[in-house]
Amino acid sequence: MTATDNASASTQQRSTVNDTTLNVDTGMDAVTLRVGDLENMSTYYANALAMEPIEEVSRGNEVHRVLGRGTTPMVKLVSTPDLPGVDPRQAGLFHTAFLYKDQASLAATVAHAAQNTNSRFVGSSDHLVSEAFYFTDPEGNGIELYVDRDRSQWQHTTDGEVRMDTIYLDPNAFLAEHLDDQIIANTSAQPGKVGHVHLQVGDVPTARSFYVDALGFEPTFASMPGVLFASAGGYHHHVAMNTWNSQGAGPRAASLGLGDVAITVPGREDLDALVARLSARSMQFADDGRSVRLSDPWGTQVTVAAGISSVDDALAR
Repeated sequence: MTATDNASASTQQRSTVNDTTLNVDTGMDAVTLRVGDLENMSTYYANALAMEPIEEVSRGNEVHRVLGRGTTPMVKLVSTPDLPGVDPRQAGLFHTAFLYKDQASLAATVAHAAQNTNSRFVGSSDHLVSEAFYFTDPEGNGIELYVDRDRSQWQHTTDGEVRMDTIYLDPNAFLAEHLDDQIIANTSAQPGKVGHVHLQVGDVPTARSFYVDALGFEPTFASMPGVLFASAGGYHHHVAMNTWNSQGAGPRAASLGLGDVAITVPGREDLDALVARLSARSMQFADDGRSVRLSDPWGTQVTVAAGISSVDDALAR
């Protein structure tokens, strides 16, 4: 690449940085879960969701273990057995949504999850923009397994919202159509990543002030009572916040469950724009040069890191 090419690329990067919204190339990274039984939960995510252990470190009495597909981290499990269990009424995690490249990869993962005796199947839906299956892990953390429809098929309302719905999706018919024996036998080799994270919050306006006005996500769907979807770059949603079980919830008590929501942006320029937004609002945050860390109004830790997601980043949180 020539010096001119470098200058052009740098100019293009700067042009995508916005003072008020996140870079269009923003994505989600591995979710951190505090767990009571590390081995049982590791076995579940390995067997039911066809993830593989990638790396782990010990920090005092805690073991931090990252699992994923290939070199892509998807979940970090932190052993904290002395904490109380997940309270489904408090703010925190509604579900972590794992995104797969096609219907065959999704079907294979769903088949593994459905056959696992530690899984609890919650339901399946056609959301117009995606097809999704829902489970709960052994410690009560929600899981979504999904595949996106091509963006050319997405529709928008006259108000500019992404058109989404919840339509029954027959799980048996989906599996019958899309299961592939070769892919089932090599499910862990199929790409996967965290597509979005759905949170429980105490009230939607406060969540909007934090996740939209301060962090810089843009609203994509807000016409359903008690929920807000938001994203970067026109995606249907990278984050969602609802009050369906947690209306009026206050700050989170220390417990098992969600430990960190991780977001990735392309470069340091994007972190600088975020720091400016947070500083203008007199919000507290920590900036180590590589990432910015802060807590949402309910005490959920959010980490925004620059650069490509890596297992080292997941372990550092």
